[in-house]
Amino acid sequence: MGVDINIIFQIAGIGIVVAFLHTILDQMGKKEYAQWVTLLGFIYILFMVASIVDELFKKIKAVFLFQG
Repeated sequence: MGVDINIIFQIAGIGIVVAFLHTILDQMGKKEYAQWVTLLGFIYILFMVASIVDELFKKIKAVFLFQG
């Protein structure tokens, strides 16, 4: 049940890109757009983590169903 390292790098990469865009937009005076970019990045990563947790629960459910 190893954690796929690619997913960790994807999350880190998205975080870096979102932080970069937020900084640029904030310095340009577009604070509203910077906040939207940050929110959308957060929501995208949240869905990625939710799918990972869903896979984890499916594996746990399969393990306990086959033990009985």
